[in-house]
Amino acid sequence: MRMDAIDRQIIAELQVDGRLTVTELAERVSLSAAPCHRRLRELEHSGVIRGYRAVIDRAAVGLDFEALVSITMDRGDAATVAAFEEGLAAVAEVHQAERLFGDPDYLLRVVTVNLDSYVTLRDEKLATLPGVQRLTSTIVMKRVVTDRPLPLSTQERGRKQPGTRPQRKR
Repeated sequence: MRMDAIDRQIIAELQVDGRLTVTELAERVSLSAAPCHRRLRELEHSGVIRGYRAVIDRAAVGLDFEALVSITMDRGDAATVAAFEEGLAAVAEVHQAERLFGDPDYLLRVVTVNLDSYVTLRDEKLATLPGVQRLTSTIVMKRVVTDRPLPLSTQERGRKQPGTRPQRKR
C-alpha cells in the first residue's frame, strides 16, 4: 500500500492512543470523519495496522523478573531451526524472540515471576530446545525505552507531532 502524509499521521496518532474515536482521529489529522474512516479501514485491510491491544504493566500482574537470553545454535539446518522455533513459540514466558545474523543466533526477552522461576524455565525448557548449543542470560535491571511509537516523522519532515491538534485560524 502506498501511504501519504495523512496516512502516516493517522498511524502516528493511533500509536499514541489506539482508542481514539474516528471523529477524534479525523479532527487530529484535519479530515472529516468519512474520509478518515475510509483511510483507517484501508490501513487495517492492507495489514499496515495489524491490530489494537492493551499494554499491560508486567509488575502489576506479578511478572517482576525479566531477562534477555542469547541463544547460539549448534547447527543451522532448516529442520533444526524449524523445530527450535516451533518449540520456542510454545514457551509462554518468551515475550519477544528475534532471529539474528551472526552470533548469537537468537535474542529472547523472557518474563517470569522471579529468579527461581527463571532458572527452572531456563534449565527445563529453553536449554532443552532442539539445536541449542549455548544459552547466555542477562538480567534486566531497568527498562529505559519501552513501547515507543515507530518514528514515522523521520520519513517526512515538517509534519506536526502526534497528539497535537491543528491550529485553527481565527
